[in-house]
Amino acid sequence: MTATPPNGQNDPDATPHGQGDSTTTPTGRDNSDPAPTDTETAEAETAQGAVTARISAYFGDRVDISESYGDTTADVAPADWIALLTYARDDLGHAFFDWLTGVDEPPDAFLVVAHVYNPETGGRLLLRTRVPKDHPHLPTAVGVYRGANWHERETYEMFGVIFDDHPNLVPLLLPDGFEGHPLRKDFILAARVAKPWPGAKEPGESGHGSPSRRKTLPPGVPADWGPPDA
Repeated sequence: MTATPPNGQNDPDATPHGQGDSTTTPTGRDNSDPAPTDTETAEAETAQGAVTARISAYFGDRVDISESYGDTTADVAPADWIALLTYARDDLGHAFFDWLTGVDEPPDAFLVVAHVYNPETGGRLLLRTRVPKDHPHLPTAVGVYRGANWHERETYEMFGVIFDDHPNLVPLLLPDGFEGHPLRKDFILAARVAKPWPGAKEPGESGHGSPSRRKTLPPGVPADWGPPDA
């Protein structure tokens, strides 16, 4: 797929992922390249440590930094979201936008996560913030990373997070008239009850086996929603 220019030069509805050709991995290493040496790994860890120190120095106690599966993760409040993205791009060199998505964190918050990459050093960052479910608003990242356009639209329709000042915050994947946000954990999977589910692999869905076995509701359907044998 076509790479996303780091400074937002492409069309607003450009390809959502800024990825290179099929022979290049997301870390910029060609598939035919040998595995990194111990020296390269040590240098990468040193560089990433320097990035962590710079983020901590710049944001102070407004950022919480951790390590997750080898990636540095920086958490900030929504008020610092755009500042964090801008600092990562302009000061830390993480000009390659990879993806943005949401995570439902019951009972009262959504986590918004962006993954960015430095093509010069190979460093990666996970940038995160939390928005409350009763007011799920966050400034759009499109002004910093143009490739965030489609990702924010998908996160909006799947989780209900509203990205303020987005240039075209309309549904991306779901059909017209669809109600609800299907990646929320409280979203009722009504189709599992309303009609037979292809494959029928979950308990109570098959219709085969012992006739005396009490049917159960499929996963994703609350116990008080619909009859178990519907």
